Amino acid sequence: MKLRHLLTSAALLLLSAGAVAQQQETFTNPVINADVPDPSMIRVGDYYYLVSTTMHLMPGCPVMRSKDLVHWETISYVFQKLTDLPRYDLLEGTVYGRGQWASSIRYHNGLFYVWFSPNDEPHRGYIYSAKDPAGPWTLVSRPPHFHDASLLFDDDGKVYLFYGTGQLRQLKSDLSDVEPGGLDLKIFERDADEQGLLEGSQAFKHDGKYYLMMISMDWSVPGRLRREVCYRADKITGPYEKKVILESEFQGYGGVGQGCIVDSPDGDWYGFIFQDRGGIGRVPTLMPCRWVDGWPMLGDEQGRVPEQMTLTTYPDECRGSIMGSDDFASASLNLNWQWNHNPVDSCWSLTERPGYMRLKTARVVDNLFLAPNTLTQRMPGPRSQATVALDLSHMKDGDVAGFSAFNGDSGILAVEMNGGRKQLVMSLQSVSLADDDKRVTEVKTDEKERVDCPSDRVYLRIDADFTGKKDEALFSYSLDNVTWHRIGTPCRMIFDYRRFFMGSKFAIFNYATRSLGGYVDVDSFTLETI
Repeated sequence: MKLRHLLTSAALLLLSAGAVAQQQETFTNPVINADVPDPSMIRVGDYYYLVSTTMHLMPGCPVMRSKDLVHWETISYVFQKLTDLPRYDLLEGTVYGRGQWASSIRYHNGLFYVWFSPNDEPHRGYIYSAKDPAGPWTLVSRPPHFHDASLLFDDDGKVYLFYGTGQLRQLKSDLSDVEPGGLDLKIFERDADEQGLLEGSQAFKHDGKYYLMMISMDWSVPGRLRREVCYRADKITGPYEKKVILESEFQGYGGVGQGCIVDSPDGDWYGFIFQDRGGIGRVPTLMPCRWVDGWPMLGDEQGRVPEQMTLTTYPDECRGSIMGSDDFASASLNLNWQWNHNPVDSCWSLTERPGYMRLKTARVVDNLFLAPNTLTQRMPGPRSQATVALDLSHMKDGDVAGFSAFNGDSGILAVEMNGGRKQLVMSLQSVSLADDDKRVTEVKTDEKERVDCPSDRVYLRIDADFTGKKDEALFSYSLDNVTWHRIGTPCRMIFDYRRFFMGSKFAIFNYATRSLGGYVDVDSFTLETI
């Protein structure tokens, strides 16, 4: 009797713990108020796995995990560097706005797979695989380039890529290359209602039918919103029929389009679709997905993106982050960070001075846009404040270190070392890039304010405000982290698909304009979402 009583008590405790481990939570769209474009998602077991575009940032192709579609944490990157071109190292040009584009994540026979293809030479894609989505990820093959492609593993063991605008290509079953003599066809032609941009393939199979979701944009049609369309067929080769599954304005930013759908363990379905929202970038929204006559209709009963939703969430699960503060106490780089292009690994360290990120000058350059080892994080909305603490005591003449709202048009708060004298300089800088190799052709600099910096310890702060399309960054500095001084003028943060093609980022930097040998130590990065 005593043993039975103990077992019963233990079972009740477990049930109680299970009840505590989940709760109802109301969230407000956008579900992630930060730059997470081109989402591709799967669910394996109780967890959702998401990949997104980060282009020229390294490591690349972040893999994010959630148990409730609301709270996300980065658990790995598919690759550490891309090495096809010197441009990935900021040599002989750049890869701003190129690099890792729209990816596709899938799970098949116990393995996770990710496909992506840079929109650049040598015009070949990448397929990676992993047993554990937390890594390590292993390169499988380099098939030819296919734009915005989506992997599909069919029930008969055949593998396909849907890509471009209604194009289909069969891969070898071992994913080593395209299948010689395999399917290679256009599965549909545009109808009269589709004369604009039609891309962003996300393909899947459901109840024996083939589905292809795509973003549709045609600015030549008055009043036409960005929207999501779906093509459906009984056979992979077609014929395909089309339906608009989402066309709804949201929060004054226009339509919502491009993304994916996913089912929950309970059998519910959800859409995860991004929206362009100016300087913050392209942010994902979460919405119901209702199967109506075999079509995955997105949005609420009126076909609109909900302002709020209430879901079951898990307080103890996936409460890491995809952005956040860092005291640099770890010997490995926090997964919230990405470098601008490939880093020079010999010129940064978390161990030479424990508790600090040491950034050494890596190359003599004359502007931030060519500076290696610039460390970036997403800027969260609707408002956020980030503060970086720097030790400047080992800067050399000509060194420039500081903090930036980084994009093609950047607001920069820098400490410049000249003649043994340090000065804080706030400026607005805009870069021009060549069309072919994205080399920097010009940097326009508008200096707004310059003051002496009498201390080797300085705190730099950026306040980002994305409310009401304000898209503004303000800059401040402090010598004691108590008294703060505003410096310069507001920076208008701009999303420009012709250059960086991403939202503005917080960026910590240090570069040399004369000679190498200097360094700064970053003590902390503190991020608050307001």
